[in-house]
Amino acid sequence: MSNTKPLALITGGAGGMGVAIARVLAPDYSLLLADLHADRLASTVALLEADDIVAQTQVLDIADADSIAALVTQMHDMGPLGAVAHTAGISPTMASGEVIMKVNLKGSTLLMDALRPLVTTGTAAVLIASQAGHFARAMATPELTRVLAEPLAADLEDQINAIDSNLLSDSGLAYGASKYGVMLLALREAAAWGPLGGRVVSLCPGIIDTGMARQEMEASEHMQMIVDNSPAKRLGLPEEIANTVRFLVSDDASFITATDILVDGGSTQFLLQMITQGAS
Repeated sequence: MSNTKPLALITGGAGGMGVAIARVLAPDYSLLLADLHADRLASTVALLEADDIVAQTQVLDIADADSIAALVTQMHDMGPLGAVAHTAGISPTMASGEVIMKVNLKGSTLLMDALRPLVTTGTAAVLIASQAGHFARAMATPELTRVLAEPLAADLEDQINAIDSNLLSDSGLAYGASKYGVMLLALREAAAWGPLGGRVVSLCPGIIDTGMARQEMEASEHMQMIVDNSPAKRLGLPEEIANTVRFLVSDDASFITATDILVDGGSTQFLLQMITQGAS
Protein backbone atom coordinates (compact mmCIF):
# COMPACT_ATOMS: atom_id res chain seq x y z
CA MET A 1 0.00 0.00 0.00
CA SER A 2 1.53 3.31 -1.04
CA ASN A 3 1.36 6.32 1.20
CA THR A 4 2.67 9.84 0.78
CA LYS A 5 3.73 9.93 4.44
CA PRO A 6 6.75 8.06 5.76
CA LEU A 7 6.03 5.12 8.02
CA ALA A 8 6.35 5.23 11.80
CA LEU A 9 6.64 1.88 13.58
CA ILE A 10 5.60 1.96 17.24
CA THR A 11 6.25 -1.23 19.18
CA GLY A 12 4.32 -1.64 22.39
CA GLY A 13 1.78 0.38 20.44
CA ALA A 14 -1.12 -0.50 22.72
CA GLY A 15 0.67 0.66 25.88
CA GLY A 16 0.46 4.04 27.52
CA MET A 17 3.62 5.41 25.94
CA GLY A 18 2.84 3.82 22.59
CA VAL A 19 -0.59 5.41 22.32
CA ALA A 20 0.76 8.82 23.32
CA ILE A 21 3.51 8.53 20.69
CA ALA A 22 0.98 7.50 18.04
CA ARG A 23 -1.04 10.64 18.70
CA VAL A 24 1.87 13.04 18.28
CA LEU A 25 3.34 11.30 15.22
CA ALA A 26 0.02 10.90 13.38
CA PRO A 27 0.10 14.26 11.56
CA ASP A 28 3.43 13.48 9.87
CA TYR A 29 3.55 9.69 9.53
CA SER A 30 1.48 6.70 8.60
CA LEU A 31 1.26 4.56 11.71
CA LEU A 32 1.97 0.89 12.29
CA LEU A 33 1.31 -0.21 15.84
CA ALA A 34 2.85 -3.51 16.92
CA ASP A 35 1.98 -5.22 20.18
CA LEU A 36 1.77 -8.69 21.68
CA HIS A 37 -1.95 -8.43 22.42
CA ALA A 38 -4.38 -8.35 19.49
CA ASP A 39 -7.32 -7.32 21.65
CA ARG A 40 -5.44 -4.34 23.06
CA LEU A 41 -4.40 -3.32 19.56
CA ALA A 42 -8.02 -3.38 18.43
CA SER A 43 -9.08 -1.24 21.38
CA THR A 44 -6.25 1.21 20.67
CA VAL A 45 -7.21 1.54 17.02
CA ALA A 46 -10.81 2.28 18.03
CA LEU A 47 -9.60 4.87 20.53
CA LEU A 48 -7.46 6.60 17.92
CA GLU A 49 -10.17 6.44 15.27
CA ALA A 50 -12.43 8.42 17.60
CA ASP A 51 -9.91 11.25 17.11
CA ASP A 52 -9.67 10.68 13.34
CA ILE A 53 -6.27 8.98 13.64
CA VAL A 54 -5.79 5.96 11.37
CA ALA A 55 -3.35 3.22 12.31
CA GLN A 56 -2.54 -0.21 10.99
CA THR A 57 -1.56 -2.99 13.36
CA GLN A 58 0.56 -6.11 13.58
CA VAL A 59 0.68 -8.62 16.41
CA LEU A 60 4.30 -8.87 17.49
CA ASP A 61 6.20 -11.06 19.93
CA ILE A 62 9.39 -9.07 20.26
CA ALA A 63 11.31 -12.11 21.51
CA ASP A 64 10.42 -14.25 18.48
CA ALA A 65 12.46 -13.88 15.29
CA ASP A 66 9.67 -15.25 13.08
CA SER A 67 7.21 -12.73 14.49
CA ILE A 68 9.67 -9.91 13.79
CA ALA A 69 10.18 -11.21 10.25
CA ALA A 70 6.43 -11.09 9.64
CA LEU A 71 6.36 -7.51 10.87
CA VAL A 72 9.17 -6.46 8.54
CA THR A 73 7.47 -8.19 5.60
CA GLN A 74 4.37 -6.09 6.20
CA MET A 75 6.46 -2.93 6.46
CA HIS A 76 8.00 -3.44 3.00
CA ASP A 77 4.65 -2.48 1.42
CA MET A 78 3.96 0.56 3.61
CA GLY A 79 6.35 3.16 2.24
CA PRO A 80 9.73 4.42 3.42
CA LEU A 81 10.60 3.94 7.07
CA GLY A 82 10.71 7.36 8.70
CA ALA A 83 10.60 6.64 12.42
CA VAL A 84 10.81 3.82 14.94
CA ALA A 85 9.61 4.23 18.52
CA HIS A 86 10.48 0.99 20.28
CA THR A 87 8.58 0.94 23.58
CA ALA A 88 7.88 -2.79 23.86
CA GLY A 89 9.28 -4.46 26.96
CA ILE A 90 8.46 -5.93 30.34
CA SER A 91 9.14 -4.76 33.89
CA PRO A 92 10.40 -6.55 37.05
CA THR A 93 7.02 -7.74 38.35
CA MET A 94 6.05 -9.25 35.01
CA ALA A 95 8.57 -12.08 34.58
CA SER A 96 11.75 -13.77 35.75
CA GLY A 97 15.14 -12.25 35.14
CA GLU A 98 15.85 -14.63 32.27
CA VAL A 99 12.62 -13.71 30.50
CA ILE A 100 13.18 -10.00 31.09
CA MET A 101 16.60 -10.27 29.47
CA LYS A 102 15.17 -12.27 26.57
CA VAL A 103 12.39 -9.77 25.84
CA ASN A 104 13.99 -6.44 26.64
CA LEU A 105 17.50 -6.98 25.33
CA LYS A 106 17.55 -9.98 23.00
CA GLY A 107 14.22 -8.98 21.48
CA SER A 108 15.32 -5.39 20.93
CA THR A 109 18.48 -6.63 19.22
CA LEU A 110 16.55 -8.98 16.94
CA LEU A 111 14.22 -6.13 16.00
CA MET A 112 17.01 -3.68 15.17
CA ASP A 113 18.88 -6.29 13.13
CA ALA A 114 15.71 -6.95 11.12
CA LEU A 115 14.94 -3.27 10.55
CA ARG A 116 18.39 -2.34 9.26
CA PRO A 117 17.63 -3.20 5.60
CA LEU A 118 14.71 -0.72 5.70
CA VAL A 119 16.82 2.22 6.84
CA THR A 120 17.05 5.11 4.42
CA THR A 121 18.06 8.76 4.53
CA GLY A 122 16.21 10.37 7.45
CA THR A 123 15.13 7.20 9.26
CA ALA A 124 15.36 7.74 13.02
CA ALA A 125 14.85 5.26 15.84
CA VAL A 126 14.23 5.90 19.52
CA LEU A 127 14.76 2.88 21.75
CA ILE A 128 12.97 3.23 25.07
CA ALA A 129 15.32 2.08 27.83
CA SER A 130 14.95 3.19 31.46
CA GLN A 131 16.67 5.21 34.13
CA ALA A 132 17.30 1.78 35.67
CA GLY A 133 19.80 1.30 32.86
CA HIS A 134 21.82 4.24 34.20
CA PHE A 135 21.89 2.71 37.67
CA ALA A 136 23.01 -0.60 36.16
CA ARG A 137 25.71 1.15 34.14
CA ALA A 138 27.02 2.82 37.29
CA MET A 139 27.50 -0.59 38.91
CA ALA A 140 28.54 -2.64 35.88
CA THR A 141 32.01 -4.06 35.49
CA PRO A 142 33.75 -3.77 32.10
CA GLU A 143 33.23 -7.50 31.69
CA LEU A 144 29.48 -7.25 32.18
CA THR A 145 29.32 -4.34 29.75
CA ARG A 146 31.12 -6.45 27.16
CA VAL A 147 28.65 -9.32 27.65
CA LEU A 148 25.57 -7.08 27.45
CA ALA A 149 26.88 -5.59 24.23
CA GLU A 150 26.63 -9.05 22.59
CA PRO A 151 23.16 -10.18 23.70
CA LEU A 152 22.60 -12.77 20.96
CA ALA A 153 25.42 -14.98 22.21
CA ALA A 154 24.10 -18.51 22.69
CA ASP A 155 25.56 -18.67 26.20
CA LEU A 156 24.50 -15.17 27.32
CA GLU A 157 22.89 -16.37 30.55
CA ASP A 158 25.91 -18.50 31.43
CA GLN A 159 28.23 -15.55 30.83
CA ILE A 160 26.10 -13.28 33.03
CA ASN A 161 25.92 -15.88 35.80
CA ALA A 162 29.69 -16.30 35.71
CA ILE A 163 30.07 -12.56 36.34
CA ASP A 164 27.26 -12.10 38.87
CA SER A 165 25.26 -15.11 40.05
CA ASN A 166 22.59 -12.85 41.56
CA LEU A 167 21.80 -10.74 38.52
CA LEU A 168 19.35 -13.01 36.72
CA SER A 169 17.78 -14.32 39.93
CA ASP A 170 16.72 -10.78 40.88
CA SER A 171 14.21 -9.44 38.35
CA GLY A 172 14.93 -5.86 39.35
CA LEU A 173 18.65 -6.23 38.70
CA ALA A 174 17.96 -8.08 35.47
CA TYR A 175 15.63 -5.30 34.34
CA GLY A 176 18.27 -2.64 34.92
CA ALA A 177 20.91 -4.70 33.13
CA SER A 178 18.58 -5.34 30.19
CA LYS A 179 17.93 -1.61 29.80
CA TYR A 180 21.63 -0.82 30.06
CA GLY A 181 22.00 -3.31 27.24
CA VAL A 182 19.41 -1.37 25.21
CA MET A 183 21.48 1.78 25.71
CA LEU A 184 24.52 -0.10 24.38
CA LEU A 185 22.41 -1.40 21.49
CA ALA A 186 21.52 2.15 20.48
CA LEU A 187 25.21 3.00 20.26
CA ARG A 188 25.94 -0.05 18.13
CA GLU A 189 23.04 0.55 15.79
CA ALA A 190 23.80 4.25 15.42
CA ALA A 191 27.15 3.24 13.95
CA ALA A 192 25.44 0.80 11.57
CA TRP A 193 22.61 3.15 10.56
CA GLY A 194 24.79 6.23 10.07
CA PRO A 195 26.23 5.28 6.66
CA LEU A 196 22.67 4.47 5.53
CA GLY A 197 21.42 7.93 6.46
CA GLY A 198 19.74 6.91 9.70
CA ARG A 199 20.02 7.83 13.36
CA VAL A 200 19.50 5.86 16.60
CA VAL A 201 19.21 7.07 20.18
CA SER A 202 18.03 5.57 23.43
CA LEU A 203 15.57 7.39 25.66
CA CYS A 204 15.54 6.63 29.38
CA PRO A 205 12.28 7.56 31.09
CA GLY A 206 12.00 8.00 34.80
CA ILE A 207 8.79 6.84 36.44
CA ILE A 208 6.00 7.59 34.00
CA ASP A 209 2.29 7.45 34.81
CA THR A 210 1.41 4.29 32.89
CA GLY A 211 -0.24 1.05 33.90
CA MET A 212 3.13 -0.71 33.98
CA ALA A 213 4.68 1.89 36.27
CA ARG A 214 1.69 1.88 38.62
CA GLN A 215 2.02 -1.90 38.90
CA GLU A 216 5.68 -1.52 39.82
CA MET A 217 4.93 1.21 42.36
CA GLU A 218 2.43 -1.04 44.11
CA ALA A 219 5.10 -3.73 44.40
CA SER A 220 8.02 -1.59 45.51
CA GLU A 221 8.35 1.39 47.86
CA HIS A 222 11.63 2.15 46.11
CA MET A 223 9.69 3.60 43.17
CA GLN A 224 8.05 6.26 45.34
CA MET A 225 11.43 7.06 46.85
CA ILE A 226 12.72 7.85 43.36
CA VAL A 227 9.82 10.24 42.78
CA ASP A 228 10.26 11.89 46.19
CA ASN A 229 13.96 12.47 45.55
CA SER A 230 13.56 14.01 42.13
CA PRO A 231 13.64 17.76 41.51
CA ALA A 232 10.25 17.51 39.78
CA LYS A 233 8.72 15.45 42.64
CA ARG A 234 6.04 13.94 40.43
CA LEU A 235 5.46 11.17 37.94
CA GLY A 236 6.15 11.92 34.32
CA LEU A 237 3.37 11.83 31.76
CA PRO A 238 3.26 9.60 28.67
CA GLU A 239 2.78 12.76 26.63
CA GLU A 240 6.12 14.07 27.89
CA ILE A 241 7.84 10.97 26.54
CA ALA A 242 5.89 11.25 23.30
CA ASN A 243 6.83 14.87 22.74
CA THR A 244 10.50 14.03 23.24
CA VAL A 245 10.22 11.16 20.76
CA ARG A 246 8.55 13.49 18.24
CA PHE A 247 11.51 15.85 18.48
CA LEU A 248 14.12 13.10 18.31
CA VAL A 249 12.74 11.58 15.09
CA SER A 250 12.26 14.98 13.45
CA ASP A 251 14.64 16.86 11.20
CA ASP A 252 15.15 19.30 14.08
CA ALA A 253 17.21 16.55 15.75
CA SER A 254 19.15 15.67 12.59
CA PHE A 255 22.56 15.80 14.36
CA ILE A 256 21.49 13.80 17.43
CA THR A 257 22.50 10.15 17.32
CA ALA A 258 24.49 7.57 19.32
CA THR A 259 23.46 9.07 22.64
CA ASP A 260 21.00 8.64 25.48
CA ILE A 261 18.31 11.10 26.50
CA LEU A 262 17.06 11.11 30.12
CA VAL A 263 13.44 12.19 30.57
CA ASP A 264 13.10 11.65 34.29
CA GLY A 265 12.36 14.88 36.15
CA GLY A 266 15.99 14.94 37.22
CA SER A 267 15.73 11.90 39.47
CA THR A 268 18.53 9.80 37.97
CA GLN A 269 21.36 12.25 38.51
CA PHE A 270 20.16 13.14 42.01
CA LEU A 271 19.99 9.48 43.02
CA LEU A 272 23.37 8.67 41.51
CA GLN A 273 24.82 11.59 43.44
CA MET A 274 23.25 10.26 46.65
CA ILE A 275 24.71 6.81 45.98
CA THR A 276 28.15 8.25 45.28
CA GLN A 277 28.10 10.40 48.41
CA GLY A 278 26.91 7.44 50.48
CA ALA A 279 29.77 5.32 49.21
CA SER A 280 32.42 7.94 49.95
